[in-house]
Amino acid sequence: MRPNPMRRLLALVLPIAISVSAFGQQSFTYKDTSMIKPPAGAKVAIWEFEDMECPVCGYDAPIVRAAVRKYKIAYVRHDFPLTEIHVWSFDAAVDARYIQAKSPELAEQYRLAVFAAQAGISNKDDLHNFTAHFASAHGILWPFVVDPQGLLAAKVKEDRALGDRIAAVPHTPMVWVTTRRGAVEVQDIKQLYSTIDAAIASTAKQ
Repeated sequence: MRPNPMRRLLALVLPIAISVSAFGQQSFTYKDTSMIKPPAGAKVAIWEFEDMECPVCGYDAPIVRAAVRKYKIAYVRHDFPLTEIHVWSFDAAVDARYIQAKSPELAEQYRLAVFAAQAGISNKDDLHNFTAHFASAHGILWPFVVDPQGLLAAKVKEDRALGDRIAAVPHTPMVWVTTRRGAVEVQDIKQLYSTIDAAIASTAKQ
């Protein structure tokens, strides 16, 4: 089969975009960010699109969660598996949603555990073994088929489609601090707290 030139381009471009986004050295453009708003009743929120196989997402994840706890602000998380370059990220997102249906808190623990164990997960079999062990340790009988009707996979695909509507070039992580008046992208995670401070100050003035 003739190689797909777009797939080859993504394979070259995406790792570069991912690696530099952690340090604020890359400026991304977006197609439409109008939907990035706090949920009903919230003045400030963090919006994030993450890939569970992305090393930068793994680095950022505990920092983002800590900021949500510190400031007591809303957190809107979306799955954005970069299936173009990551072999098990989509399956991990589906597994996380299966656990989430049983316990949102446990699903957060699972996501963070996967991020922490990324170096030891090389393929889908590794992910399955890791997930089955995690489930057993938390009293969940892991099914032979996680998503027989494809309902969880459809939700992951919806998240990915939303991210594709926003991003001109797919990359992870994508993190915004948002108020009702607009959203500010945080490409350097070291600027997250100062960006939240500024957002809270702006809402106080309103």
